[in-house]
Amino acid sequence: MRTRKQPYGNKNLVGQHIEQLRKNRNIKQKDLIMQLQQFGIDMNASSLSKLEGQIRFVSDFELVALSNVFGVTIDELLQNNQ
Repeated sequence: MRTRKQPYGNKNLVGQHIEQLRKNRNIKQKDLIMQLQQFGIDMNASSLSKLEGQIRFVSDFELVALSNVFGVTIDELLQNNQ
């Protein structure tokens, strides 16, 4: 897996943790996008990359879907980033 070349932004609290969860579980971005689509989230690779890089905001719908995909609570997604 590639290493991050740019520093993290400040638009959300969960992006870095989402990236870590995805990489730790050996999930490719395109596979995560397909899983999110099952929850009604229409996202492309660029949007996911920006979310993980914390350079775009995360909607509440996306947050719920991400917690479902990874099997963690929203609080857990937020706790590791405070």
